[in-house]
Amino acid sequence: MIFLENKYSTLDVALDERGVTRVTLSREATLNAFDETMIAELTDVFTALAQSGATRVVVLAAAGRTFSAGADLRWMERASKNSQETNLDDARRFAHMMQLIYECPKPVMARVQGGSYGGGVGLCCACDIVFAAPQARFAVSEAKFGILPSVIGPYLNNTVGKRNALRLALTAEQIDAHRALQMGLVQEVVEADQLDARIEQTVTQLLANGPHALGAIKRLFGSMAIAPIDDEVRELTAQTIARVRATDEAREGFAAFLAKRPAIWVQQ
Repeated sequence: MIFLENKYSTLDVALDERGVTRVTLSREATLNAFDETMIAELTDVFTALAQSGATRVVVLAAAGRTFSAGADLRWMERASKNSQETNLDDARRFAHMMQLIYECPKPVMARVQGGSYGGGVGLCCACDIVFAAPQARFAVSEAKFGILPSVIGPYLNNTVGKRNALRLALTAEQIDAHRALQMGLVQEVVEADQLDARIEQTVTQLLANGPHALGAIKRLFGSMAIAPIDDEVRELTAQTIARVRATDEAREGFAAFLAKRPAIWVQQ
């Protein structure tokens, strides 16, 4: 591994020679709950990753036995004593962090080895691909504390659908990894000792694809709602493929296929 200069107190960040950046939540003593500092640091990291020419794939992981307990209750207690204006600024910073993860132009995979609660579920929903160990548990638990999953709500809604999102938010029930798989919150359940190997297989698949094409896929799919395919959507898709297939990356992809050789972005 080639380690980046680690200036963070709540995260470990490492970039390897292939262009895979691993961002590890590292507040094990608080079950990787996030507070003002972690939100600021995740914002900083994902701002940098969006602009990084070195990074091609991102893995969001966590130290210890829990993926993320969501919001740090001490932080939430402090916030409850703040003014409406201060709370709004705080919430906007959290919303911006979620947006940066969701809109990152690089594929983002979540490695969920244990419990994921509240905002931790939101982090999973903001990622593109989620692998979970069988012992992982999920709960949208905000209602238990007299609040609601507001900022993560749109991501949850998009990931599991409105009725599943409502049930999870209203009941605050805990579900296991296989139920999360059925809902679409998780895309694959993998034994804990095989989790890293399965992620590596997917990394290999992602690195075989055009990096700009992956970014274009994320932008296009992110802009499309689950709705009737009308004239506006059809025009968007036509404009997008017309633009992308005229790029240098597309020309290289076609040429490599026809010449039966690896494309220049595939490491040998």
